[in-house]
Amino acid sequence: MDKLRIMVLCGRSPRHLYVANALCEAAEVLAIVQETGGEWSARKVLKTLRPDNFMRKVWRWLRDRRRYTGNREARFFFSDRQPVLEHPKLVKEVPHINHPAVVRLVDELKPDLVAVFGTSLIRGDLLQEGRPGIVNLHGGLSPEYRGADCTFWAIYNGEPEKIGCTLHYIDNGIDTGLLVAHVSPEVRPDDDELVLFWRSVKESARVYAELMQRIAQGDSPGVAQHGKGRLYQVKQRGLRHELRVEHMLRDGLLCNLSLGLRVRWFPAEQSLSSRMKTSEAQL
Repeated sequence: MDKLRIMVLCGRSPRHLYVANALCEAAEVLAIVQETGGEWSARKVLKTLRPDNFMRKVWRWLRDRRRYTGNREARFFFSDRQPVLEHPKLVKEVPHINHPAVVRLVDELKPDLVAVFGTSLIRGDLLQEGRPGIVNLHGGLSPEYRGADCTFWAIYNGEPEKIGCTLHYIDNGIDTGLLVAHVSPEVRPDDDELVLFWRSVKESARVYAELMQRIAQGDSPGVAQHGKGRLYQVKQRGLRHELRVEHMLRDGLLCNLSLGLRVRWFPAEQSLSSRMKTSEAQL
C-alpha cells in the first residue's frame, strides 16, 4: 500500500514535534511547515501594547513559567531524549501560517492532504487553496468545546469525561469542520490540567497516524457537526478561574472515576443514492 503524501503544519513545542514524528512514520511527509512569528506590523505592535492585551500577556507568561518549570512537557513526550523532529531537513519556516509561501508550497508539492496541529488560525488563501483537504488536531471535544484551553474549561465546568481531542477537517469556522474522531484519555486521580491535555495529545498522535493509513486505503471518515457548542477564547481565562480549578482538583474532582482511553471514529455519512443502493441490495 502506498503511503499518503502529506504536508504537516505544526507548532514548535515538544507536543507538536511528537505528533509530527508520528505522522512521518505513517505517511510520506513532503514538508513540515512551522511559523516563526517574526513578521510584525505597526497594527500588531499597537494591539499588543494596548494595556488590557499587554497585562493579559504578562499574566499568561508568568503563569506558564510556573506551570512548565522543569521541562515537564519535553519529559512527558520524549522521556530522557531531546525533543526534536526526526526529519529536520523537511522543515520550512515561515513568518506566519497564512503566508503566501505556504500556499505556493501546497501548489508546488501537491500533497494528498494537509495535516495541522498547533498553528495559529488558518485563513484566507491557504484555506481556499487547501484543495486536498486540511485536517486539524484540536485540543478539545468539538462541538461542545471549541477554541482555546478546552481541557481547562472541561475541568472548570466539572466535566472531566469531556476532556479530549478532536480530529476534524478545517472550514471557515473555528473547530467546526467535519468530525473525524474524538480521542478521550484515561483520567487518573492525581492528574492536573497539563497532564490530561498532554495525554490526550499523545493518544491522539496514534489516532492521527491511523487516519493517514485509513485515507490511504480509500476510507474517508467525516460527519457534519451538529450544534455550535461553546467557543472559548484565551482572554476568558483569568486568575479566579485558575483558583477554582485548583480548588476543584484538590477537592477530588478526578477521584472515584472510571474513565479509560476512549476513541470514537465518525464514519462518513452515506449519500442518499448510496443508501438507496444499499437498501435495494438488501431487498
